[in-house]
Amino acid sequence: MSASPETLLELRDVDFGYGDRLVLSNLNMRFKRGQVVAVMGGSGCGKTTVLRLIGGLVKARRGQVLFGGKDVGTQTRDGLYELRRKMGMLFQFGALFTDQSVFDNVAFPLREHTDLPEELLRDLVLMKLNAVGLRGARDLAPSEISGGMARRVALARAIALDPELMMYDEPFAGLDPISLGITANLIRTLNSALGATSILVTHDVPESFAIADYVYFIANGGVLAEGTPAQLRASQDPSVRQFIDGTPDGPFKFHYPSTSPLAADFGLGAKA
Repeated sequence: MSASPETLLELRDVDFGYGDRLVLSNLNMRFKRGQVVAVMGGSGCGKTTVLRLIGGLVKARRGQVLFGGKDVGTQTRDGLYELRRKMGMLFQFGALFTDQSVFDNVAFPLREHTDLPEELLRDLVLMKLNAVGLRGARDLAPSEISGGMARRVALARAIALDPELMMYDEPFAGLDPISLGITANLIRTLNSALGATSILVTHDVPESFAIADYVYFIANGGVLAEGTPAQLRASQDPSVRQFIDGTPDGPFKFHYPSTSPLAADFGLGAKA
């Protein structure tokens, strides 16, 4: 079964776990070209693990992770690096190099992966910084800019090589409402400008639903629900409703299941 031309990335029947603990089981997901796709779910459900599988940081126990028709898990080191050049990653809180200026942070992937002359590299870096509204901050150090600005610098660095796929790991975490709105709008705008596919791993329902074309909810190792934001808003599934509405009572429990005597004493056994 070959991938559809409109599909950039696909996870087929993927199992993955750490030791004896299975995190993902028979997971199937499809990411179409040009879309912004949100991957949501409770803490520990495996959302970030999906990004690690796509980037080849870990390998599936079973199944395939197909990027552009190539199985990420079977690539040689050189083949994996070639695929990664087509991917951009925005880490939580930016992960900027603290000993380098804003300009040099954005220039880093261009210097690592291209042989561009310095004059052309300079123009490209300034273009990327201008796209995120920070051309004037080029000479500042990461310690001299706000958290929201640092996230935008990291975004400029992530798009430096014009990736086909952008991955965002909790891009809205720790941002004030203004920075959050700016970042969300940038993700949507840059995805359209690049003609890329974007994956948002996030807990933020309102901002994600505002910019996403499609949403996956992960629970119990697989896809619990999927659809457009409008379809999921209309869902009556108790798990989906609890997550969207942010209610404490529902299928998702606060206490991690335990069978220890101490847990039993406090009524926190396997049924908790």
